[in-house]
Amino acid sequence: MTQTIQAKDIDLRYLIDNFGLNLVLDSQFFHEWQENLPEITDLDKLLLDKVKAGYFNLINYPPLLEDVVRMAIVNPILFIGDFYLAPFYVKSEEPIDIAEPDDDTIIKGRIGTLVLKDQFWVMIIESKKPSFSIEAGLAQILAYMLGNPYPEKPSFGMIATGSEFIFVKLVKENPPRYALSKGFLIRNPGNELYDVLRILKRLTQLVSA
Repeated sequence: MTQTIQAKDIDLRYLIDNFGLNLVLDSQFFHEWQENLPEITDLDKLLLDKVKAGYFNLINYPPLLEDVVRMAIVNPILFIGDFYLAPFYVKSEEPIDIAEPDDDTIIKGRIGTLVLKDQFWVMIIESKKPSFSIEAGLAQILAYMLGNPYPEKPSFGMIATGSEFIFVKLVKENPPRYALSKGFLIRNPGNELYDVLRILKRLTQLVSA
């Protein structure tokens, strides 16, 4: 009998035990988030400064829910980066199934936003609960990325809580391997959303090549 598991219930231990998932700490494995990043315009920076200011206004009115994070922070970044224009596309709440190797288990779940050729995922994590952190979202986005229909190519993702952003790379080999960028915090001095947008542009360049 086939067992169905919700992706939101998956943790890293489950992916390690059932898929052999390995974390790679060598920085050269996920060099894409640091190298050959495109420049962004002064207008991009001005708009991202407004997004950051909007975040500080939002946190004065908790809880910071997923829909609010998407509307006020993630969607504007995607808009500024032209990710709503061809050849990109965005789908909300896209269901993805992942079948375990040599097993009758299917993982089912949904993800907030799916961008570009099923190889770039953006996950928005609800931040009203302490348990919904970058770490809590990591296993979930990796479960979705394991369902990539193009296993011969690396897939990339971004997890956003509204206050923090982190990028993920998965290579679906045997066993699959993944690595993370550093975390980008909206509270840090300056505006790390500049880096977030540059990395988004770079990774989508690679995916669309």
